[in-house]
Amino acid sequence: MAETPPERDDSDPWLPEVQPDSYGISAELVRAVSEALEAEDAAEVRRIAVDLHEADLADLLENLDRDDRPQLIRILQDDFDLEVLTHLDTSLREELIETMEPRQLADSLSDLDSDDAVDIVEDLDEEARREVLEALPQAERLALEESLSFPEDSAGRIMQRELLAVPSAWTVGQTIDYMRSAKDLPDDFYDLYIVDPKHQPIGFVPLSRAMRTKRPVPLTEIMTDDMKVVPIEMDQEEVAYLFRQYGLVSAPVVDAAGRLVGVVTVDDVVHIIDEEAEEDLLKLAGVQETDLYSAVLDTTRSRFSWLLINLFTAVAASVVIAVFEDTIDRIVALAVLMPIVASMGGNAGTQTLTVAVRALAMRDLSAGNAWRFVGKEVLVGLANGLMFAILAGALAWFWFDAPMIGVIIGAAMVINLVVAALSGALVPLGLEKLGVDPAVASSVLLTTVTDVIGFFAFLGLATLFLA
Repeated sequence: MAETPPERDDSDPWLPEVQPDSYGISAELVRAVSEALEAEDAAEVRRIAVDLHEADLADLLENLDRDDRPQLIRILQDDFDLEVLTHLDTSLREELIETMEPRQLADSLSDLDSDDAVDIVEDLDEEARREVLEALPQAERLALEESLSFPEDSAGRIMQRELLAVPSAWTVGQTIDYMRSAKDLPDDFYDLYIVDPKHQPIGFVPLSRAMRTKRPVPLTEIMTDDMKVVPIEMDQEEVAYLFRQYGLVSAPVVDAAGRLVGVVTVDDVVHIIDEEAEEDLLKLAGVQETDLYSAVLDTTRSRFSWLLINLFTAVAASVVIAVFEDTIDRIVALAVLMPIVASMGGNAGTQTLTVAVRALAMRDLSAGNAWRFVGKEVLVGLANGLMFAILAGALAWFWFDAPMIGVIIGAAMVINLVVAALSGALVPLGLEKLGVDPAVASSVLLTTVTDVIGFFAFLGLATLFLA
């Protein structure tokens, strides 16, 4: 008969009030750690935090006040695993690294997988990086320096050097014996890579398949030779696409001579996908990087340039309005209604733009189906334009008791929504063709087009038929 599990002690203040199958940390836990830090109760802090998973400890650091974070790291000391830093927001990671001694970093880097070590060292300033690298054993230093020499967003930066590569002449039994005796294997791996005498990968064997096969069987009989190989300088977006397209768990990384030098695993790709999605989302809003944990001055400075660009685009729309100043003076209702046309165009265009940017990033949109996509969006814009023309026209008619104003705003609505749909599709496609990231410049161009066309169509038609 199974033993009854001990009852949960609800008197313990830091225990999260969540169901047993929940994840993450609770507000109660964060509050308990904050109070213990404020009271300088190191023993209580260690009791609460020392056994947290690295990802949960990272969440705890992100939720603490700025001055409490270094204090928590100092209290945990040797029990603070640097892997925690890889789960942190980039700006916060850089802030915490600056509070740590280079010797402390160097002593802890040896316990990390090579890809995690690179992720941390690359965020150091030049002087701190030099001090940390000098404190490392020569072999580890050379490996890190080589990884750092590759382009920032390349496979060479994200690959893990720890892997299992075995000669093509080995059997399953020899491989198992080697895995049991070797001391430099990664803690977790999925595939065994078979290499030829030049150390070039010729196939792989999933670990589960090797464990199910009898010892005398040669690895070449059970290996898969249809293998997706990643060049060491391949962009990380290409790597992520490869994993997503073919459902990979890991992939070998080769140098210019085709030699096996590392492996990219699916956990790395999950981070890449998150980073790329976050980057595109932030760029669409004109934000260079996440600034949740940045100082007010830094955040202000980073956003100023994009807002300055938007100021000039807004001036372009204002110039159009100024052209029809006399018409607006005579018919005040136009000043009340014209923001509706521009706003509807901007929102409709953003919908198309978002779909297009995502489709380009996912490689679902290409030269083969681009015009079909553009045609569809124009038809959607026309259909929505006609429906909202009726609604806006009726509203303007009854509001100002002027049927012609209703007709004009309806016509302007159709024009602007069609143009918005067309622009939302063509702008990102055009930028992609020119080699410019569509996520960076699409939104400001789209807003300019919809504002200018919206105001010009509405005020131009009003000038023709009402002035």
